Amino acid sequence: MIVADFKFHYSFRGNKAKPLILFLHGFMGDRQEFNEVISLLSDQFCYLTVDLPGHGKTRVMGGAECYTMSNTAHALINLLDQLNVQNCFLVGYSMGGRLALYLTLHFPQRFSKIVLESASPGLKSQGDRVERIQRDFDLAKKLEESNFSVFLDSWYNQSLFASLKNHPNFESLKQSRLQNNPLELAKSLRNLSTGCQPSLWDQLANNKNPLLLLVGEYDAKFIAINSEMARLCPFAQLKIVSHCGHTIHFEDSKTFVENVRVFLT
Repeated sequence: MIVADFKFHYSFRGNKAKPLILFLHGFMGDRQEFNEVISLLSDQFCYLTVDLPGHGKTRVMGGAECYTMSNTAHALINLLDQLNVQNCFLVGYSMGGRLALYLTLHFPQRFSKIVLESASPGLKSQGDRVERIQRDFDLAKKLEESNFSVFLDSWYNQSLFASLKNHPNFESLKQSRLQNNPLELAKSLRNLSTGCQPSLWDQLANNKNPLLLLVGEYDAKFIAINSEMARLCPFAQLKIVSHCGHTIHFEDSKTFVENVRVFLT
């Protein structure tokens, strides 16, 4: 579906009479990121999955500004409008979680309950943002100039993904990532990275929508971030998932689904 400068590729699954969940994938993911989760949730909900700009088969006809968090969020709201979705549940992972938090804070009437997996409100200080932008621009350049498979190996060597690499289906995950266009991923990284996004920390206290913050036991960085988020936001609850790192929905789909189901029903 074409929405302004975006030609979104998306999938609707399930009975449209059931409550709808919009899933937002992480960096280098696509609309199939949550397939296992959706299969476990079964027919309890209806599901909308979308390839975010720079990912999968979604195409951006405009310039680099289309990939920013603000413009991506507005495009998703326009997509929901065209699909006649006035209100739904929202689940976002990592990059998709940051985007989901932005949507929640700027369009609170559109989302009744929100699950943020391994997400953050961005960086607090301008100095931290400048430093992170430079790192992300360097990564974007590597995406454009190096072998994509080599880049993936380097990406998943981050300590963030140590437990993910031990998963028996890790190689299939890597193969799915290779279906993306690295030149498009670079545009996303330059415009929707943690450094580029606006800081949302100061807005957390104003949130009135129920939030479930999911982080993995082995993900110390995001445990610290989400613990502070939970302190600042009275409508947020934090759940630390045992024996998982950054990618809970993949590392332990069943436990992820149990938490989502209890929270949304």
